Amino acid sequence: MDRELFRYEMKVRDYECDIQGVVNNANYQHYFEHARHEFLLSEGVSFSKLHNEGIDFMVSKAVIEYKVSLRGDDRFVVAIDMKREGVKLVCLQNIYRLPDNKLCAKGRIEIISLKDGRLTRGEKFDELFTHFFEK
Repeated sequence: MDRELFRYEMKVRDYECDIQGVVNNANYQHYFEHARHEFLLSEGVSFSKLHNEGIDFMVSKAVIEYKVSLRGDDRFVVAIDMKREGVKLVCLQNIYRLPDNKLCAKGRIEIISLKDGRLTRGEKFDELFTHFFEK
């Protein structure tokens, strides 16, 4: 990841682990999503307020590469970068275990924007995040 726009720290909860004692792979997507929502909040953007205005950001594709398994009680950070590709907002996200900063997972999450249920060209992404795209 070339840059990090946002970092969010979390801790593995026991119920997120499978019988092998490692975080179940599906939970990494939850970690990525939670960090994106926290990023929006840090920018003064409410996901639920957007929805109430008829604007919905939806994942259209998620690709996750698993590197090193997280385990119960591990602390970790989710780092986020983003860019525009056509109508999509692409979030590049990495999960690093703390305190050794070992890369555990890499995600490429493609997000589309709907207005009143119809696909847009992503104008809301530009309105909210242009200052990041220009860097």
